[in-house]
Amino acid sequence: MRFADELKNLPPRPGVYIMKDENDAIIYVGKAVNLQNRVRSYFQKSQSNLKTVQLAKNIHRFEYVVTDTENEAYILENNLIKLHRPKYNIRLKDDKAYPYIKITRERLPRILFSHRRGKDKAKYFGPFVSKSHVRELIDLIHRLWPLRRCSKIFPRDFEKSRPCLNNHIGQCKAPCNRLLDEETYNKFVGEAELFIQGKDTNVLQRITKEMTEAAEAMEFERAAELRDTINALKLLTEKQKVETGDEDRDVIAIARENEEALMQVFFVRGGKLSGREHYIMAAREDENNAEILSAFIKQFYSEAAFIPKEITVVSAPAEAESISAWLSGLAGRLVAILVPQKGAKHQMVKLAQTNAELTIQQFGSQIKKENERNENALKDLSTALNIFVLARIEAYDISNIQGYESVGSMIVFENGKAKNSDYRKFRLRAVIGPDDYAGMEEVLSRRFKRYNENSESFSKLPDIIFVDGGKGQISAAEKALQEQGISIPVCGMVKDDRHRTRGLLYNNEEINIPRHGEGFKLVTRIQDEVHRFALEYHKKLRANSQVKSILDEIPGIGATRRKELLKHFKNIEAIRTASIETLANAPAMNIKAAQAVIKFFNEENAKCQQQ
Repeated sequence: MRFADELKNLPPRPGVYIMKDENDAIIYVGKAVNLQNRVRSYFQKSQSNLKTVQLAKNIHRFEYVVTDTENEAYILENNLIKLHRPKYNIRLKDDKAYPYIKITRERLPRILFSHRRGKDKAKYFGPFVSKSHVRELIDLIHRLWPLRRCSKIFPRDFEKSRPCLNNHIGQCKAPCNRLLDEETYNKFVGEAELFIQGKDTNVLQRITKEMTEAAEAMEFERAAELRDTINALKLLTEKQKVETGDEDRDVIAIARENEEALMQVFFVRGGKLSGREHYIMAAREDENNAEILSAFIKQFYSEAAFIPKEITVVSAPAEAESISAWLSGLAGRLVAILVPQKGAKHQMVKLAQTNAELTIQQFGSQIKKENERNENALKDLSTALNIFVLARIEAYDISNIQGYESVGSMIVFENGKAKNSDYRKFRLRAVIGPDDYAGMEEVLSRRFKRYNENSESFSKLPDIIFVDGGKGQISAAEKALQEQGISIPVCGMVKDDRHRTRGLLYNNEEINIPRHGEGFKLVTRIQDEVHRFALEYHKKLRANSQVKSILDEIPGIGATRRKELLKHFKNIEAIRTASIETLANAPAMNIKAAQAVIKFFNEENAKCQQQ
């Protein structure tokens, strides 16, 4: 069996596995209840699924992230697929997300189902894996507390109409008609919020008792319904760590073996665990963890293009206050170093620590080999180009189809390894038509102008620049650098007649790099990656520009609302036949926009009848 040694040591725990090809590109992300069983299944000779067989042939190595629950594995899988868009993943590549429960920020708040966390100051709980469970929970909340479901706006709509059907069936006390005072209504909302947070255990106990009584009375359908409700309730009390809030944060843990330390870094962006990296450091036995953490943080963030507001660590580094002040100076704002002792942040640090320990056990020797491979690749390139330092390589490519939606991409390799956090995209502004040279000049000009303006996102200079192309692209890049007063070597990555990597063009000469050496393989990885990144962005822009519909003709329905309506209702016919309340409750909509949609389609129907 392939990867026999690695597979033996896989933990029998829930988590996410990441498959990579020979160029170190992520080609598949999956989740597992039991990583050991799931990953082993890909390499069994008896595997009959053609897609899995094809995928397995292209797996050069794999990684994994252990989670504490299956729910966390689902959410992390979703985040990583959206971020990397792997070749063999079919599901989850769109903008769909796991659902939330939302408590609106308005007079007489409502409790709603939400497809995503908005920036509307409302309270969000989740995300949850099962949409059906979330809907069941919201229905249960409305059965337990008489909260409104209508989309009326207060105080404007007080006593404007008679109480609705929900009032007549006892599921709403009609605060809209002042049949329930606002103080009592808000008290009900507060109780429901405690229930959503899992802090009200009386409801769960009561329903469990009802289920037992129904089963004893042989009312099995009723017992099954109550069982499903209990399962949905348990999701509320299950705390997950891979998506919390909306902050940016790095989480650092350390694991040691012999005279090596593995530093595990989790990247939390916008509240979501979006990726991880691990680094091997030399660590003498007489060095303690505080000293190693301190050295790592100084080295890692001295070269980082982005420094988050918060860095949480497994234990305090040496000189923590001094390092925090130094980082704050680099970032131009306060940067805190925290050692959380409880709560979600503490749980995230524990998760990072678990993964660090498993990684050094599982992949310690493999990581060391990979680092040696990258070192050899850089030595090969350094010798061939006669450039001493090649720690940071930036590569650029232009993508267009007959000049349509021209875009540029910038990728970064540091120490021979892709640094995804520093990738950047450019939508060309000044170039019209299929002019790759002018496109390259514009992209490089904008990138290094941002550097000269002290932009945090472009604060580091590369040791060398690779451009996808030959003399024309090199000349364009050098012209842009000259205009910005910057001197950096530029190489062209040239291809053969079969569109495969042939070598590097530098100082008007094609550099001979052994085809089977690590240096040539690194150039190939860089060229393939920058082309993939540019093409992916170009496809996305083309797809977005082609999303035109009759909704564009409705006053008040802009691009954002049009997109959200089509996502929510799936097609125009469903929007046409939706009620005003359903439309108003849709993402990004309100009562005024819903009225505009209803009015537009009513007028359209009237025109059709006249014809």
